[in-house]
Amino acid sequence: MDGTVLIADDDRTIRTVLTQALTRAGCRVHATGSLAQLSKWVEEGRGDLVITDVMMPDGNGIDRIPAIREARPDLPVIVISAQNTIVTAIRATEAEAFEYLPKPFDLPDLMTKANQALSRRPRKSDPLPEPLPTPREAADPAMPLIGHAPSMQALFRMVARVLNADLPVIIAGEAGVGKTTIARSFHELSDRRDQGLAFLTSADAGEDAIARAVDKARGGTIIIENPAGFDPAAQARLIGMIEVMESGPDRTSAPRIVTTTGADPQADVSSGRLRSDLYYRLAGVTVSVPPLRARVDDILPLAAHLLARAVAHGLPERELSDDAASMLRAHPFPGNVRELENMMRRLALTASGLTINSAEMREALSQQSNSGRSASPAPVSMSAPPMPEPAGAAPAPSNSSRLSDSVESHLQRYFDLHGDALPPPGLYDRILREVERPLLQVALDATGGNQLRCADLLGINRNTLRKKLTELNIEVTRRRKLM
Repeated sequence: MDGTVLIADDDRTIRTVLTQALTRAGCRVHATGSLAQLSKWVEEGRGDLVITDVMMPDGNGIDRIPAIREARPDLPVIVISAQNTIVTAIRATEAEAFEYLPKPFDLPDLMTKANQALSRRPRKSDPLPEPLPTPREAADPAMPLIGHAPSMQALFRMVARVLNADLPVIIAGEAGVGKTTIARSFHELSDRRDQGLAFLTSADAGEDAIARAVDKARGGTIIIENPAGFDPAAQARLIGMIEVMESGPDRTSAPRIVTTTGADPQADVSSGRLRSDLYYRLAGVTVSVPPLRARVDDILPLAAHLLARAVAHGLPERELSDDAASMLRAHPFPGNVRELENMMRRLALTASGLTINSAEMREALSQQSNSGRSASPAPVSMSAPPMPEPAGAAPAPSNSSRLSDSVESHLQRYFDLHGDALPPPGLYDRILREVERPLLQVALDATGGNQLRCADLLGINRNTLRKKLTELNIEVTRRRKLM
């Protein structure tokens, strides 16, 4: 490797490590803890490659890239940062950085990237400058998505590459991994952020609701939540909406479609839950979000961020003891980031002191396990009292007997999806219809499709049952119930 490398990082240890590694590889290295000094070297024509941190005492490394490119258009810049967020990856991409690597970075990987960058540039030589002092790196308090794990960094890079493309996007992953947050990022960090944002869920899939969403999101973004949960008629309406947006008179101002799905949307297609023609209209690009158990090293940084966010929302300041942190890191988190967020909020409220101890963490983990092993709510569901237990049956666990708690969680998430705005009018009827469909389908299945027995089971008139089956387009198949 040959060339002169300019390093800007306010961490003396990182400057030393990079200087030694690059010098051993045959490079000349100038290292500083100041962006002002870096800019001076660049303006003087020094260096064949820049490696810069983001948060520096005298500015932001990414913000300096446009000036570097103006002064030296062919000078490649590698960005390294402890701010392992989607925003950092997107900003580095938009600034046309040669590469972005999160801290702690893999040194051989950085050396490979540096070699690639140097091989694309003519070499310059220059004298060795004086080193400058080393303040500590500041933290970014407003990180919407955090992830140092390679799978998350790959996701961030993918989002950055397609952020302003006109392609529709599917964001696939288990419940609770942050799909809706990423979907919002596609709008809020893109060129469409000043235009409208609308959500479509299975509870808002009527013809009027779809038309309102398209109108509200004109020039902006429509986020469709789990289209596999929409009934066949609603999926057909979505196809019609997309066709009009693609070929209608207003296609130049049509909103971009971003869709969230389960971890395997193609399995939904194979099972018939999701129409294949709808899936292929939505799947311009598919971004897969890894579960939290696949990125264990992100658990503690996420926990710290969530505790800091709890303070911003008026809860007491907390931090984790070493023992509590070890226990948290070992938890499998079947409910993913949403489960972690609920736990941190609860601990911020209930912990007895500044430091959350191991006993408090053990109690929180126990409560989390008892209240439901998955923090992933099903599609927005309905309201009903706890079901009576059959005579002689063993009592159900407390989490399964409190349907109202689950309903409240689903409804709260539905309201949260709309941010500061209210959901579209007609919520009461939409939610009741959400209840009716699964209730009627399960009851019909239990009675072998016998409508008379089903009506008796439900306690409604047979004509009423028939009317509801017609309204909801539920197909009834009689079969002999096997004993």
